[in-house]
Amino acid sequence: MPEQPIAGRYELVEELNSGGMGDVWRGYDAVLDRPVAVKVVRRQAVAGSPQLAEEFAKRFKREARITARIQHPGVPQVFDAVLDDAYERLFLVMELVDGLPLSAYIRPDHPLPVSWAVAVAAQVATVLSYAHEVPVIHRDLKPSNILVARDGTVKVLDFGIAAILRTDVTKLTATGRPIGTYQYMAPEQVRGGRTSPQTDLYALGCVLHELFSGRHLFNADSEYLVMYQHLNAAPTPLRLLRADVPAALEELVLHLLLKSPEARPVDVQEVYKRLRPFLPTPGGRPAPGESWPQGVPDPTGIFRQPYAPRARVGAGRPVPTTVDPHAALPAPVAVPELLREEIAEAYAHSDALLDEERFAQAAEVLSEIIEPAARALGTENRKVLELRTQRAAIRLLGGDYRAALPEFDDLADAYARTGGPSSAQARACRAQAARCRGELGQVTDALAALRGVLDVARTVDGDVSDEAVELRRDIGMLLLAQGQVPEAQLVLAPLHDDLCLVYGPLDDMSEEVAEALALIELDLDGPAA
Repeated sequence: MPEQPIAGRYELVEELNSGGMGDVWRGYDAVLDRPVAVKVVRRQAVAGSPQLAEEFAKRFKREARITARIQHPGVPQVFDAVLDDAYERLFLVMELVDGLPLSAYIRPDHPLPVSWAVAVAAQVATVLSYAHEVPVIHRDLKPSNILVARDGTVKVLDFGIAAILRTDVTKLTATGRPIGTYQYMAPEQVRGGRTSPQTDLYALGCVLHELFSGRHLFNADSEYLVMYQHLNAAPTPLRLLRADVPAALEELVLHLLLKSPEARPVDVQEVYKRLRPFLPTPGGRPAPGESWPQGVPDPTGIFRQPYAPRARVGAGRPVPTTVDPHAALPAPVAVPELLREEIAEAYAHSDALLDEERFAQAAEVLSEIIEPAARALGTENRKVLELRTQRAAIRLLGGDYRAALPEFDDLADAYARTGGPSSAQARACRAQAARCRGELGQVTDALAALRGVLDVARTVDGDVSDEAVELRRDIGMLLLAQGQVPEAQLVLAPLHDDLCLVYGPLDDMSEEVAEALALIELDLDGPAA
């Protein structure tokens, strides 16, 4: 560890724990005069060359900004990230929480009280409800990433870290195995497919099963066999392992652990609702046999003064009015010179913010000019639609899929009216809306939309245009995430051949598709070896 303070201000005081990704230290911020936690990310995770390390640090900044949108006390704040001069280690400076990881309380010989386990799961569900609204997917939810503070509140650690380190099975190791915490991997992660909020629900099911039973969901002699079980084996019903688990909780855990993402609960709010009957009522006391020794945190306490998840997105929002598709198109309007200059200034300011990856501010700058431009020129004027398209693209780039989705839907309809349903702009917006749906877990709708756009793109520009190959790649990856492995291979194998022929095997997309096909060749869905 460095002898001098990190970045001239953060002192490492005491090592708290060590994990696969790095070590966590109790630290001290000499500038703000406060204790902090410092996670030292291992050099293998950061990268070897200065160029790769700088790309890693840039990726961290982007993910940290997205994660910062989770406004919930159950998510420890990340204060700073410092890359050392040798480009070998990244120091993540975070809020220090006094508590122990959930893994410290899981013991096969001492089952957790039902209300204790349910209270932890309910608090995690509350945190996830806020994260999934952003949306941020944890991707690596496990007992060691869930901390129980001394007052019984639960903190979910390392949001965004899996995305920063790309440990959600987007790469293969030198041995050809996927990277990740295999005991809690959802089937779509094992396959290397797209993750969604339902991926976190599967991991929460693994954690709940372990809380009640005191053991991992699946156990085997090798990581490969455990991953095979996640794809093919049925979980052991909890009541066969522990008779005092209520039947409704056993049913919930089995629902969370279904192999297909879309077969799991619709969202984490549903999970919370099904946990709620097993939580203590406000003002209630622990039931006989539910108390723990003195000094052990009581995560049920927070529910004696209700603590509920955020309301579902869209609840209480006005329904947008419909537009007559047969209405006459507005006549072109000349852009006043002053407005033209203001639009140019807005683009320049937004672009400068984009260069610094300040996505929210970049989108806000365009929002400030869109309204006056629409009043002056009309809502479907070309300049106004271009401004809205750029704003939606920035939101998509920044990971704000919930805001980008309705914008792309509206834009696709507007471009269809002004330029025709098969116009390039209408196709592009429908594809972007579908990608937002895929990121939000609406995979069936996303696949249908992408296939519809691909049919038009093939007719207009052929099968190997830039638009067509991106659509084919997205369709293949979504199929892979859904466990439709043969269908995914039928899409990805000919796509790889086309990519190698047109762009070469070293093209980024060629390599991405090759990695997906390599995972398919591992045949993790096939019979166990």
